Amino acid sequence: MVNLSHLMENEVFMAFASYATIVLSKMMFMSIATAFYRLTRKVFVNPEDCAGFGKGENAKKYLRTDDRVERVRRAHLNDLENIVPFLGIGLLYSLSGPDLSTAILHFRLFVGARIYHTIAYLTPLPQPNRALAFFIGYGVTLSMAYRLLKSKLYL
Repeated sequence: MVNLSHLMENEVFMAFASYATIVLSKMMFMSIATAFYRLTRKVFVNPEDCAGFGKGENAKKYLRTDDRVERVRRAHLNDLENIVPFLGIGLLYSLSGPDLSTAILHFRLFVGARIYHTIAYLTPLPQPNRALAFFIGYGVTLSMAYRLLKSKLYL
């Protein structure tokens, strides 16, 4: 059985935990941002959500799509598609005994790429800004997976 106090002494694991907390907090912020845009732009997808703005046909005008709401929602979905694999692979990678500076470089690049991806998506910045941010983050996760498979796992 793993002693949790040993994990707290593992510098790579603690670095991973720090950067995972940052990126998860950013992902949680995207939920709040989506709700904010929905409320301020009065754009809803469910009839019960717009009940406070009217009844019957009057309320139906709030059942619509909006470019800003959809942009925030798509950025959030992209976070879900990329942060979940980072968390799983990053956890295994951090427990595999990698060099601290290499691991921190991986973690920082991923978190920076995800933050920049969100900025590029919401601003919106012209392509290839968003695509580069996506591929940097994706490449970091692939790099950790490759290093893990190459050095520690039995294939």
